Amino acid sequence: MDSMPLWQLLLHFDQHLGAAIAHYGPLVYAMLFAVVFAEIGVLPLFFLPGDPLLFICGAFCASGYLNLWVLMPLLFAAALGGSLLNYGVGRAIGAKVLNARSRWVDQAALQRTHQFYAEHGDVTFLLSPFIAVVRTFAPFVGGIAGMGAARFTLATAAGALLWSVSLPLLGYFFGNVPQVRDHMGAIVLSGIVLGVGALVATSVWRRLRARVGR
Repeated sequence: MDSMPLWQLLLHFDQHLGAAIAHYGPLVYAMLFAVVFAEIGVLPLFFLPGDPLLFICGAFCASGYLNLWVLMPLLFAAALGGSLLNYGVGRAIGAKVLNARSRWVDQAALQRTHQFYAEHGDVTFLLSPFIAVVRTFAPFVGGIAGMGAARFTLATAAGALLWSVSLPLLGYFFGNVPQVRDHMGAIVLSGIVLGVGALVATSVWRRLRARVGR
């Protein structure tokens, strides 16, 4: 641990969490906050560990090395704070793009994106924290699309709460079960597929009912 650069430790924090706890003690909580905040809030750092880190944190809570009731609010604050930062950057750039009317910007596509977030933004930000890369870029695109700040904050807070509670709890109860630990990514992905499938089915059903009612 002493010979490992800090940036390398943070890059693979999920793999070295046990050693970090032993070496840094309570300071690990601040490091966890920084990693989650940076992964969601800073676009170039989208590659930092997300889902595996939260799952492993839950397993260490079950072993008594971390406090679950301290961890979950901290992760929620980090996820929400990072999303708000990224949204603010996207909102600032989006305003300039709209005012500049640049040739390289497809204004029609931008308006369609705005409409998409107006209709499905709540569900989008509820599920996006569970999808690597998407949880980093979704707030940024939401800001560019001009999604209302109040609606964005509410939807993002719901998604951040679900993410920061469900994965640590999953790790807490099943982190020491090899079958669950080794297939954690597939389990999370399956849940997302089911959620998106339900969303698509509901949307198709509403359109069919609208056509029949005409």
